[in-house]
Amino acid sequence: MGANSYGGLREGFINGEGEGFMNTELEKVEGERKRRGRKKKEMNEEINSIKEQNKFFIDVSKDIESKEMLLSLLAQVNNKTYGREIILKDLILAALPKLTVKDLEKVQEASLSEMEKVERALDEYNKKSDVKLSLGEFLVKKLGIN
Repeated sequence: MGANSYGGLREGFINGEGEGFMNTELEKVEGERKRRGRKKKEMNEEINSIKEQNKFFIDVSKDIESKEMLLSLLAQVNNKTYGREIILKDLILAALPKLTVKDLEKVQEASLSEMEKVERALDEYNKKSDVKLSLGEFLVKKLGIN
């Protein structure tokens, strides 16, 4: 049987001579099953710092008001006869230096969940009153529940 030629392999399988070869190949394929989908990141992989990040993405697909605002601004700024097309990057880089400390504080405040706001109030109360109330005790005290 010609093991290197296609015809020889086919003859071997037909005659029953190549069954061992076929089983071995199937075992290899089953042992090395490729998983579908995303690969999980390993826990020991270093987390890249923001300073090393080169690309940033903004997803406004679920926030329709923001998407419409961005599109209208881009349409307005590109309503001109000369010059290259102005992209979102150009707008962002022009606007960032104009942000004030108050603007940044507003953004930070907006990023807090309701529970984080309650926890922050608890921490401030504990520091101010020099006590160590739990979250439940703090809520009972603030809500006046007895």
